[in-house]
Amino acid sequence: MLRSSVVRTAATPDRDTLGSLLRHYAGAGAPLSCEPVAEGLLNHGYFLATTRGRYFLKHHLDGDHAALTRQHRATYRLAALGLPVAPPVAHTDGRTVTVLDGRCYALHPWVEGRHLGGAALTRDQSRRLGALLGLAHTALEEVMADEPHPPRPPCADAGADPERTFETIDELLALARGARPRTSFDELAEHRLLERRALLAQQAHRRPAPGAEPPAGWVHGDFHPLNVLYRGTEPTAIVDWDRLGVQPRAEEAVRAAAIFFVRPCGTLDLGKVAAYAGAYRRACGAGAEELAAAVHRVWWERLNDFWMLTWRYQLGDRRTDPQFPAAAALAIWWTREYRAVRNAFTR
Repeated sequence: MLRSSVVRTAATPDRDTLGSLLRHYAGAGAPLSCEPVAEGLLNHGYFLATTRGRYFLKHHLDGDHAALTRQHRATYRLAALGLPVAPPVAHTDGRTVTVLDGRCYALHPWVEGRHLGGAALTRDQSRRLGALLGLAHTALEEVMADEPHPPRPPCADAGADPERTFETIDELLALARGARPRTSFDELAEHRLLERRALLAQQAHRRPAPGAEPPAGWVHGDFHPLNVLYRGTEPTAIVDWDRLGVQPRAEEAVRAAAIFFVRPCGTLDLGKVAAYAGAYRRACGAGAEELAAAVHRVWWERLNDFWMLTWRYQLGDRRTDPQFPAAAALAIWWTREYRAVRNAFTR
């Protein structure tokens, strides 16, 4: 069983580290302050003020130098095509990754903006968001044409195995029931786990068939409200390209919509979904059948997924707890309203 010790943390870089890092960049100045602004499993982020400007400093915990270089190269190329991205600042020798004491850092310009979820977006803004993602997918196909595809997990083309899901449910049920002190969250978790187990038993025959996935291509990999910055009513930057990779493109569009347009009660705003999805299809040329296949596969993925409870009960990480009630309710509602959801993405 995974334990909380696997959640990696890192202290804010000290002044000496920051000074050493900034010396790699011409004109970056000397450090004045460094404040944490983001902490994820793949990186930590900091607002860095210097005598010459303001920056976003990213500490990449996985330290995959080749992957980072590929991400940075992609954002430079996307920016050249006019996509709203924030490529890293380059060293005087052109490199974009700084390694200090075995830790990988990248320095980005600070982008002013705010995050907007679907509730804050008008239908027209939802349409423009879908068009932006479609344009990003089309642009990635162009700028990554000479990049070798990274290997995909062996199970990437098959739907989640319900038998393995039942095992996960039993493991999480034991943890939720054994939590002390017992809270309303634990009670909700137990209720949703039992509910999902019964639903999966009813729906197991609808597991996606192998080979039924939509066409794959380069995707952002983590397109959601916290990775899109708005200035006013327009997106000013798509950030955090750490999960850049090759996946079915339409599935990213469906996953993003399920995050942007989920309501607190666990339903989707299907009017905004339809506006978003129609613009996405027009921007990248995806057909209705491609989106229908993606809807089915992402629905099945959601029905079998308990990552938020895994974070809480097996990793000791409660950052996603506020998202759980809506996300858990969405899987149930989506099953009941399957046809309406599919129509919103395909009509």
